[in-house]
Amino acid sequence: MKGLALLVICGLWLLSCSKPKAERETKAEVAKQEAATEEKEKSKGEADTVEITPEAQQRSGIVVTAAASTPMTQHLQVTGSVQPVDSSIAHIRPAARGRLLEVLVKVGDRVTAGQVLAQLDNIEAGEISAQYNSARADLQRLKIQLAAQQRQVERNRRLAEIGATPQKDYEFSLAEQQGMEESIRAQESTIAGLSTRLRRFGIREEGNAPSTTAIRAPFAGVIIHMAAAPGDVVESGAELFSLANLSIVYVQAQVYEKDLGQVRLGQPASITLESYPGEQFKGSVASISDLIDTQTRTAAVRCQVANTSGRLKLDMLATVQFPTSMKRATLSVPSDAVQTIDRKSVVFIRTSPARFSIRQVETGVTSEGRTEIVKGVSDGEPVVSKGAFAVKSVLLGKELGEEK
Repeated sequence: MKGLALLVICGLWLLSCSKPKAERETKAEVAKQEAATEEKEKSKGEADTVEITPEAQQRSGIVVTAAASTPMTQHLQVTGSVQPVDSSIAHIRPAARGRLLEVLVKVGDRVTAGQVLAQLDNIEAGEISAQYNSARADLQRLKIQLAAQQRQVERNRRLAEIGATPQKDYEFSLAEQQGMEESIRAQESTIAGLSTRLRRFGIREEGNAPSTTAIRAPFAGVIIHMAAAPGDVVESGAELFSLANLSIVYVQAQVYEKDLGQVRLGQPASITLESYPGEQFKGSVASISDLIDTQTRTAAVRCQVANTSGRLKLDMLATVQFPTSMKRATLSVPSDAVQTIDRKSVVFIRTSPARFSIRQVETGVTSEGRTEIVKGVSDGEPVVSKGAFAVKSVLLGKELGEEK
């Protein structure tokens, strides 16, 4: 019994000795983690700052001005989406009934003018080709008959001159010759018509023409709709492809009825998209719908926008701003002060004569060379107004060096 009691006392003593050791190890681990976090925060803070000597600032043309409240033109802001221009859409249909042998494009493909979209086994072209061959054979037969008839007319003329045959036989044979000549002219006209129809199908080799017809793009653009698959038998009126020329697009906005008085034809519009933060596309009002949606009380306003680079994709969501005749005081900075880093709008704040810190901002409208600052900068803060790109280059260069 005494041995058991001794064993329990020893166990308790060992446990009491190990507990402070475990606590010390835990505290050490926590202190280590705190130090790592502090070092990480310190590095992050250093990564968000740039040091440039006053001499280097002068060489780079860096100018600092205070963010200030200035009168800016008020803008009507609405949402919209990218749409094709109606007159730039081609609805491609086959010229005749046939069976699709091959379809070479799909929705979303960019095609060039004249590019083959599909191959069609042209049933009508085969029938016309057979008619063409038959008409040419008939023409050859008529020409052989005409040659024989011309010889007969010549014989009858000579016999009539010497009185061997009546004059009426000569006249009758001459009338037959003239009738054959008219038949030949009619047949040649029929052949010309059949040849023209074959050329409309893109078939140039009359006589032994293949019945396969290439369906081609009338101009360069993007396939936006397709209803064609190999093996389909299609009629001449069936729409196989819709092709849109997207070098110019509409950004169609929905404007509330109460705001329509602030929109007019030809009015400039500024378009921004989430896909391209910090970038603006310029357009102008091309049309204002005469119909009001009874559910939303809005009217469709179409803004024409150049899209030669093809960056505006159909059905992209956009924000459209229309300048109005009203002005209001708002906090703003020169537009050159706003830069884009990691798809975010930022400005650089001077914190000391040689140090600048990066500040993420939320921007509003841009007008007359100034950009509204909705959030991120206070009135009077020193912002880099000129040379912000140079500061950005130094910052990105420093980050690249740290990565190495």
